[in-house]
Amino acid sequence: MSLIPSFFGGRRTNVFDPFSLDLYDPFEGFLTPSGMTNATSKDVAAFTNAKVDWRETPEAHVFKADLPGLKKEEVKVEVEDGNILQISGERSSENEEKSDKWHRVERSSGKFMRRFKLPENAKVDEVKASMENGVLSVTVPKMAERKPEVKSIDISG
Repeated sequence: MSLIPSFFGGRRTNVFDPFSLDLYDPFEGFLTPSGMTNATSKDVAAFTNAKVDWRETPEAHVFKADLPGLKKEEVKVEVEDGNILQISGERSSENEEKSDKWHRVERSSGKFMRRFKLPENAKVDEVKASMENGVLSVTVPKMAERKPEVKSIDISG
């Protein structure tokens, strides 16, 4: 018998069991701005869960994404519309056995996608990507800066 009222969603089966005291979500069941119910918003969290660093060197734009547990076959790197770098993939969830009792599920699963607008000096035809130890590295070379050509004009007179 639960000691917590049912308006907490019935998740708390025993107030004395530390593993059953998940936080109450006041927005459960409401629609999110994208029109999805909160049950699928956990999958949406995976979209933004891929942490990406973007740094610019004199030669290139370098992106590093933390994708722990993923293989390179599960990740796609694409350039769309000539200047949008898109990193996407899917982390599949573990198979649930009916006999298993889960105490905590914190690792996200589902699809993720990150998009970046590349600057005009990006050589999108020469993008290179590699993956090592769960870190995706994407290198987008830059075009050499064109220095303005200055032509000296002789003054007559």
